[in-house]
Amino acid sequence: MSEEQKYSDEDLEAGRLMFCHPWDFLTSVTDMANLPEAAGAEIAFAGRSNVGKSSLINALTGRKDLARTSATPGRTQMLNFFIAPETPLTIVDMPGYGYAQAPKELVEAWTQLVFSYLRGRPNLRRVILLIDSRHGIKKNDLEAMELLDKAAVVYQVVLTKADKIKPPQLVRLIEDTKAILRKRVAAHPEILATSSEKNRGVDELRAELFLLATQ
Repeated sequence: MSEEQKYSDEDLEAGRLMFCHPWDFLTSVTDMANLPEAAGAEIAFAGRSNVGKSSLINALTGRKDLARTSATPGRTQMLNFFIAPETPLTIVDMPGYGYAQAPKELVEAWTQLVFSYLRGRPNLRRVILLIDSRHGIKKNDLEAMELLDKAAVVYQVVLTKADKIKPPQLVRLIEDTKAILRKRVAAHPEILATSSEKNRGVDELRAELFLLATQ
């Protein structure tokens, strides 16, 4: 059995069609007062700095430069919103966490912004929590899970860079991750493995986002 959740052909096609629309940048915000109107469903992407958030968002939307990618950790310091016409979904790129060289006051400001968004956004359906397959769940990831549990927001682990490790290692990583998630109150039990470079798992993630946006 594959480590990836199974989706029907109809779900996969619906997800593909939803992401066929031209996706564009909507806005960036640094405080709650400037959040766009809560309309439709929002899915937020979270993860450690350099986990591959921007690359995965670009792969999902078919836009190479929609979300800015950088070799410099900690570059995303705002909530970035992306939309497409005639779709019920807004994608939110959240600030990366775990960048040790960021000033303490900046990290605290990011944390407050993120927590306020998580607690106060009525149309937030789920947080996609990205974990680098090469490293697995780290201390900072557990701290992020604590924040999500406290905010009572459902989050789903999506593994990135799954092509960078061998298949037996990936299977073991998924099982180890599931064991950790069983102890978390807000964690969704299903895990998806993706590779932006090889386009692995992207269709399945599109299908999952379609289901979240329309159910």
